[in-house]
Amino acid sequence: MKTETIAIHAGNHTDETTGAVVQPITMSTTFERMEDSSFREGLIYSRAANPNRTSLEKVLTQLEGGVDAAAFSSGNAAGMSVFQSLQPGTHIIAPDDMYHGLRNQLKQLFAGILEFDFIDIDNTEVLKAHIKANTGLIWIETPSNPLLKVTDIRKIVALVKQHNIKVVCDNTFATPVCQQPLSLGADLVMHSTTKYFGGHSDLMGGALITVKNDDWWQKIRNVQTMGGAIPSPMDCYYLARSIKTLPYRVRGHCHNAQLLAGFLDIHASVEQVLYPGLSSHPNHNVAKQQMTGFGGVLSFCLKGGEQEAKRVINKLKLFTKATSLGGVESLIEHRATVEGPDTKTPFNLLRISVGLEHIDDLIADLEQALL
Repeated sequence: MKTETIAIHAGNHTDETTGAVVQPITMSTTFERMEDSSFREGLIYSRAANPNRTSLEKVLTQLEGGVDAAAFSSGNAAGMSVFQSLQPGTHIIAPDDMYHGLRNQLKQLFAGILEFDFIDIDNTEVLKAHIKANTGLIWIETPSNPLLKVTDIRKIVALVKQHNIKVVCDNTFATPVCQQPLSLGADLVMHSTTKYFGGHSDLMGGALITVKNDDWWQKIRNVQTMGGAIPSPMDCYYLARSIKTLPYRVRGHCHNAQLLAGFLDIHASVEQVLYPGLSSHPNHNVAKQQMTGFGGVLSFCLKGGEQEAKRVINKLKLFTKATSLGGVESLIEHRATVEGPDTKTPFNLLRISVGLEHIDDLIADLEQALL
């Protein structure tokens, strides 16, 4: 099936009792045993499995072309489950501009348990120099947050597979509509489902999808079940519902982002636009090869420095000053302020999550703010 069909049908189960076309929400935390002490459909306790979570994981699996998925209560919980599944002393190589929430997780929660280096991961020589005997995981984030760097997934996989190193790709910015890392050789895909999957800035979740149901995946599943950082049945229901429109929403986000990037790229007040869909992007050709759309997030740097960036952001009327991305409404933020004192983000940079408003209105709002 094509993506649009998977999004609509894979995450839904017609109710056999009532014939309800939309799967009902199963709020029960526990499930009755049969006379022989077995369980209906293997359901025991909602921390281990729930019908709504099962449906959500099914559609996530099919959208990414994997064999199984695990849903979590947040993207950070999904990322943490990967780190928790590793043997103490494992060395992780991650991007130098890794999403700050997961970077801080490693630095503050796993220091002394895991080893890690943050490097320019797309630089082949730098990557080779950092591979050690205990390197067990390469973390890719492409496009990255907030610098929109694009990593050549095939190149990384080809380089590290000879060392038997696992590759995990944070695919939050691209979504499976624009990019499918498992088909490019990655072992695992991570998502903050809070973003484009939810799509309306009103629920939180995370997910992992695997290309192989192996021992490592079972360790991750154990972390999910034993740790209990799971989404509620209600959140699973709303995620599965929102996913039905995901392909169409993402195409709208990409369309608006491309046009907005083009407007900013030629504006006299703008120093640089960071967006994979622009031919000026340093890895534009790689993006064209591994992506079918360039995403709905862009960043741009202003010539007037930090003060000009803050002046512009406060003049905007349609763009909401808020963290997060992937919702139908356009958001903007001064990313360096959000990331804190160890940020690698330029202080004249603003990040936009381009929404689904009419593009003419978004351009007009930015135009008046840049005056």
